[in-house]
Amino acid sequence: MRASDQDRQRSPRERLKIAADPPDEPPAARLRAGPERSHIRVIVVVAVVAALVAVGYLWLARPRPQAASASSMATASLSGAPSAPTAVTEPPTTPVAGTAPSTVTVHVLGKVRHPGVITLPSGSRVAEAIKAAGGVRPGAGTGSLNLARKVVDGEQIPVGIRTTTPEAAPSVPTTSPGTPGSTPIDLNTATVEQLDQLPGVGPVLAQRIIAYRTQQGGFRSVDQLQEVNGIGARRFADLKAMVRV
Repeated sequence: MRASDQDRQRSPRERLKIAADPPDEPPAARLRAGPERSHIRVIVVVAVVAALVAVGYLWLARPRPQAASASSMATASLSGAPSAPTAVTEPPTTPVAGTAPSTVTVHVLGKVRHPGVITLPSGSRVAEAIKAAGGVRPGAGTGSLNLARKVVDGEQIPVGIRTTTPEAAPSVPTTSPGTPGSTPIDLNTATVEQLDQLPGVGPVLAQRIIAYRTQQGGFRSVDQLQEVNGIGARRFADLKAMVRV
């Protein structure tokens, strides 16, 4: 019987079952399909693992807000608080001293071998000045002279002799005009300041006396002082002994 006749003899249900069932594959085809499916599974697993690793790396590498340290918070709080005014202390100004001379000149006299004027370096001592003058003569001494003292430019150093201190000139007592015992002032040469020192005469009255002297060509007698405006008989009596012409 041919295949076509067998198909016609089958029922419609059998025909649908045969059409739904796939044809049987040969064993060789099954062997080839097995490894390919296992490879796909491995690739899928590797891809999933790689995706998880990538997600974990991105999660760890995400930017994290750093917690402010206690020191930074304290600094911020201090910077925010109003600062107290700081007193500025100016450095003290030091006056600039003049440059000291590099040498000094002194006069050594007395019982030395070569008395005279000697030039020494600045800061030299009396002993060095005596040595520069040839030293002390044999048998002579320096007495109470301070050999360790620094010499001063222009001083005189007596060695082994006494120097006479010049007597001080008698002081002349000075008295201002208008005091008892003072020399009367000349009305024709006195200045405003001198007239102002007289008792009862101020700057205004002194100017009037100068103006009267200029107008009259000078005072010819002390009595003319009464003609100045502001000088009456009583004031003239007080000034008469203190002025002259």
